[in-house]
Amino acid sequence: MKTIDQLDRNMAVANRVQAPDLIWHEAREAPFCLHGLHAPEAGGPFRRMPEDVAQQVSEGVALLARNTSGARARFRTNSPYVAIHAEMASVCRMDHMAFTGILGFDLYGRKVAKDVYLGTFRPPLDLHGGYESIIALPEGGEWDITLYFPLYNGVDRLWIGLQAGCSIAPPRAYELPQPIVFYGSSITQGGCASRPGNSFAAIAARMLDCDFINLGFSGNARGEVRMAEYIAELSMGAFVLDYDHNAPTVEHLRATHEPFFQMVRAANPDLPILLVSRPDVNQQNRADAAERRAVIEDTYRHALAAGDRHIAFLDGFLLFDGPMRDSCTVDGCHPNDLGMMRMGTKMAGALMALLP
Repeated sequence: MKTIDQLDRNMAVANRVQAPDLIWHEAREAPFCLHGLHAPEAGGPFRRMPEDVAQQVSEGVALLARNTSGARARFRTNSPYVAIHAEMASVCRMDHMAFTGILGFDLYGRKVAKDVYLGTFRPPLDLHGGYESIIALPEGGEWDITLYFPLYNGVDRLWIGLQAGCSIAPPRAYELPQPIVFYGSSITQGGCASRPGNSFAAIAARMLDCDFINLGFSGNARGEVRMAEYIAELSMGAFVLDYDHNAPTVEHLRATHEPFFQMVRAANPDLPILLVSRPDVNQQNRADAAERRAVIEDTYRHALAAGDRHIAFLDGFLLFDGPMRDSCTVDGCHPNDLGMMRMGTKMAGALMALLP
């Protein structure tokens, strides 16, 4: 019996790139610019935060900090195609998230006013150790390229393939160069977007034309003091605090949420901070979600009462609002692309109102 890739060639995934005029470039080398990563120039597997700090937070964060959610490689080129050669020591598989979201790379390009989606570098299902893929660019001419890294897997090394003799230059600057830092749960990390560019953090950042750092840690964002200390020291343009989901109880959230906010605020008195409650409100968890929302609202009200004018609260009950609200998740909790789009759009709007 024929397989689907034999019946439909659009479903076939090649594991190796064949292009005689292709030259491979190490993504860590100039003029490529890497974003959303901690010290990528140091070599070794890409990481979202320092290894020693991650270990001090928790074992889970130490492992998940190797996932490359929010990482991007950016550059400008007139190559007629972009290829990747990625090396990965391990492969994550989940039954409720697309392989393209877990392990794929997304290609976006800009010529005029905004970034547009140009394709996804799709990993083969029998992936072991890494893969290669290539995407042809439309129209010709120069493109500002953004390459989004996988959401739920580590990447050890990355090479970018371009046509021999093409131009390669640094990318244009973001309109808002100081990154927005997102801290939260699996939803913040990107579960379960179908591809990296569809995480709500990536969507919001594109809408705002800004850099961002994704500190979403699936099941392991619990408002730890060491994490608050680390985030408080970052250079950032705004901060989104969104770990409601991973607080094991309402009591835990109550004990950690306001102290976490206060640590970041003490080090950054004028930083725009957005507090967010969890989005997956249904009949089964509505009472618990309401209690958690009240805790986060208390943090917000106390800050306002203390004279804080750089803070906002985004009600998670409203994040999925719109037609077919019950179609926004893959499992009643983790957003699909529809849910991610609604979250990203609402967060971008809330952040836009906060930013100077």
